Amino acid sequence: MSDQQQIHNVESTRVEMTEVVLPQFTNALGNVFGGQIVSWIDICAAVAAQRHCRSVVVTASIDELHFIEPIKQGDVVILKGQVNAAFRTSMEIGVTVDSEDPLTGERRKAVKAYLTYVALDRHGRPHPVPGLVRENADDERRHDEATERRQLRLAQRAERIQKRT
Repeated sequence: MSDQQQIHNVESTRVEMTEVVLPQFTNALGNVFGGQIVSWIDICAAVAAQRHCRSVVVTASIDELHFIEPIKQGDVVILKGQVNAAFRTSMEIGVTVDSEDPLTGERRKAVKAYLTYVALDRHGRPHPVPGLVRENADDERRHDEATERRQLRLAQRAERIQKRT
């Protein structure tokens, strides 16, 4: 069985990245730029998607991005991502971002995001991704919620297309 046909579990897609909020990443209030956080989230999610399908992937959408707490200059940012669900040629990746005060070690959940990635073949065309084994109740919950978000995304897309015609 080739790697493209193998079934992978959620654990094998997990990514953890750490960044330090330097002055060039912040605004006049000392808060990290939202765009910088989005960039880090995109990288984290891409690594999770590539770990799952072992091919080139592209960002198709960022469905939800919720800034919960500000992240300050000097904080340590911990990004955690994983594939929540694998569909035919796409995957949903969930990423959480925690902010850690380096002096106290206190962590706060700062951002939560869901992204969709599409796997591409060497000709730049979408190609099937491996199935995703769900091994526990949390994996099942994430899969079910990802499926609901996907159905909503596809319905909204169909509605936009219909409005254009």
